[in-house]
Amino acid sequence: MPLADRFLTVRRDPHSEEVLARGGDPEAHGVLQRTGFVPVVRVHETYHRAPTNLIEGDDTRLGIEAVARLRAVGYHVDCDEDFDTDRRPVHDLPLGATVAHLAQRIREATTWDAAGVLTELTASHDGILAALEEVLIATAEFHDGLGDAADPHIARRLRYLADERLRAIRSDLSHTRNALADRHVPHPGRSICAEEVPAAERERSAVCACPPPPRTAPALPPLPVAAGLRR
Repeated sequence: MPLADRFLTVRRDPHSEEVLARGGDPEAHGVLQRTGFVPVVRVHETYHRAPTNLIEGDDTRLGIEAVARLRAVGYHVDCDEDFDTDRRPVHDLPLGATVAHLAQRIREATTWDAAGVLTELTASHDGILAALEEVLIATAEFHDGLGDAADPHIARRLRYLADERLRAIRSDLSHTRNALADRHVPHPGRSICAEEVPAAERERSAVCACPPPPRTAPALPPLPVAAGLRR
């Protein structure tokens, strides 16, 4: 990770009076968004701002909370004096990180047990995709009664995503999961290390009997381009 990505600024813009956070990597951006900041994507940069229409003083409290959370996970934050704090709240593992761990389990799977990981996504009653559908429907219901002219359209769009797009993803992944569950063969490109050293092993530094990784063939030089015929 570049060292520059560990540095951020949280300051009040002297012209707009907005509390703005700049810098950081995607993890820092996630911290800011969970604090309540709104991402602003521009051609030359992505930064974060405090939400609009906050009551007086709330944006300052938001800036203090952002500085505290960022510093708690090791970021260096340069900030206005109003936002400086020694508080370091406990950093809980985000729910998304728990779900992303499923990807690591699939990358490490050596047999058809990858189907078990996909089951966590596709289970009809309490799988992750079923829960995501519930979130979309609940958000649609929330917009039904908000009162702005665009809210009914947003609610319809969310229901469309749940009924059509998400349902297609669930169907395809369920088919993939079921097909993997019927295949009881090891993955040909992965092997399980027993961490056992044969008695006849001559190398005293050997820790297992795994074969060495295959050597990649060196890249061949490009073929010479035929010269054109001279007239």
